[in-house]
Amino acid sequence: MTTSLNGKAAIVTGASRGIGAAAARMLAAAGASVLLAARSASGIEQVADDIRKLGGVAETITCDVSNYAQVSAMVARCKTAFGRVDILVNNAGLIEPVSRLGEADPDEWVKVADVNYKGVFFGLRTVIPEMEAQGSGTIINISSGAAYGPMEGWSHYCSSKAAALMLTRCADKEYGGKGIRVVGLSPGTVATDMQVAIKASGINPVSQLDPSAHIPADWVGKTVVWLCGDGASEFAGTDFSMKNDENRSRVGLPNVNTA
Repeated sequence: MTTSLNGKAAIVTGASRGIGAAAARMLAAAGASVLLAARSASGIEQVADDIRKLGGVAETITCDVSNYAQVSAMVARCKTAFGRVDILVNNAGLIEPVSRLGEADPDEWVKVADVNYKGVFFGLRTVIPEMEAQGSGTIINISSGAAYGPMEGWSHYCSSKAAALMLTRCADKEYGGKGIRVVGLSPGTVATDMQVAIKASGINPVSQLDPSAHIPADWVGKTVVWLCGDGASEFAGTDFSMKNDENRSRVGLPNVNTA
């Protein structure tokens, strides 16, 4: 890992497992002080302990990203703990329950949209003023190929990821000239609990993929760190796709044919 984040402070949402936990560990290994956020305290405390045992700096806070007051408190906690906010990884996301539109539970459908879409907006809304005052900052919104095309049973996920992608583009247009880099990260399929739920649904081709097709969460964590470096500036306002061999090479990951 060549990107140094010494002296930087980062927030990672959905940090108790999967991509979020991997991102938090990689950011800390690169030198950043990390605030781990999730709805439940138990998972993030374990990840934070692991980071501290390796000499990293980590704090935790419980936060439901669909609640604006809690997201605002999360950003305030980062400033109190570390004195600044340099990086936000908007990672928290849901896909369950997977169901077709005519069968979807309205409350559960909206819950997914609240986390995947409103949660990204709340993160942007609370952290941008801090970064604008500093004159610098990086915001990484975890995106998906689902933002670009419909998938059966995923109407809530596809539409909320598409909306989040537009937030990435809008934020870049409004603040890209003020030292704030906003970029989406589209990792493809990743070996996380989300893929377990997708496979169990049996709906659409993604559920039929063999588990060996999914990339490790650590690869996404490494890409998060790379996107915090100067070499990632050209991707501001866009999605950085990890399914692209050239992009994987930039990060130092195997390409699709050799992974």
